[in-house]
Amino acid sequence: MTASPRRWLILALAPLVTAVLVTAPASPASAEPGGSSSTAQEQEQNGDSDALLSDVIENTNRRYVTAKAAVEKSVKAQTQLANQIKQAEGRRDALIPEVDKIAKEQYMTGNLSSIGYLLQANSSGDFLEKAVSLEEINRLHNAKLRELNEALRTIKESKVRLDAEVKQQQQNAAVMKKQKDQATDALALVGGKGVTDGLVVANSPEAAPAPRNSNGGFSAEGCTEKDPTTNGCVTKRTLHMYKEVKKAGFNNFVGCHRDGGPFEHPKGRACDWSLQKSGFSSFDTDKEFKYGNNLMAFLVRNGEELGIYYVIWNKKIWFPANGWSNYHGVSDHTDHVHVSML
Repeated sequence: MTASPRRWLILALAPLVTAVLVTAPASPASAEPGGSSSTAQEQEQNGDSDALLSDVIENTNRRYVTAKAAVEKSVKAQTQLANQIKQAEGRRDALIPEVDKIAKEQYMTGNLSSIGYLLQANSSGDFLEKAVSLEEINRLHNAKLRELNEALRTIKESKVRLDAEVKQQQQNAAVMKKQKDQATDALALVGGKGVTDGLVVANSPEAAPAPRNSNGGFSAEGCTEKDPTTNGCVTKRTLHMYKEVKKAGFNNFVGCHRDGGPFEHPKGRACDWSLQKSGFSSFDTDKEFKYGNNLMAFLVRNGEELGIYYVIWNKKIWFPANGWSNYHGVSDHTDHVHVSML
């Protein structure tokens, strides 16, 4: 028996509906990695106060690559779903004129067209076959149309969820990029690998700010306070810095006031923080080198709050205004961290 145009259209829908139902995901893929608004330091150091900046940079770069790949994967799936919706809607819209035509014919002729179709039977067996065929056509037509609309609804719901996932993953990627950039900036701030070789903690304690004048700046101070490291004197600001560094856990040998010579030591505005329990000698272990890096990082990161003039460490000098540059002096400062105060 030759298939009618109506049946041909209905049967032609079957592959499309099957494909739609198979390819439409029941739920979106899990966002990877999970969203977070915490900083790189917070994520890396919860439970690990000794996390190194070099490790933070490596981990945040890895997470950023993963987050970026997740976004790209979801965006691709998002595009594929949008194309499937467009194709399915096109097939459904193509059926609408056929459905309208059938409804119109049935309204105008009642059951005449169906009766006429059945009266064309050549035998009782042919009549029964045509009757079954007619019922099957109507049933399939209605079922396939409902199936197609249900598939469209499933796809659209999946696309809504996927759109939300893409948005969340884009936010994740932005957070990861910010964390990656923060870690890189933090390493650059404390001298980069050229000064620290990456052996520096990712997070330093925050120092209590030094008192400021009414204009918000730092006024000149005299050497009025007893130096806790010598028989000399220091300024109030230097003493405040000394106490904050000690509070942060740096307890090796330190000397501040020094008689004679230029610069800040005789004015009570400088301290030399050794890597050793007593005296001064250059680092020859990673532990000593890291101690110097961490002490320097604490001073640099809190430089504005403490009123620091400059820091010298490991052949480099840091000014708050212009950052790090090479230092060429009598001492290469590989045996102590020097800090001068405003």
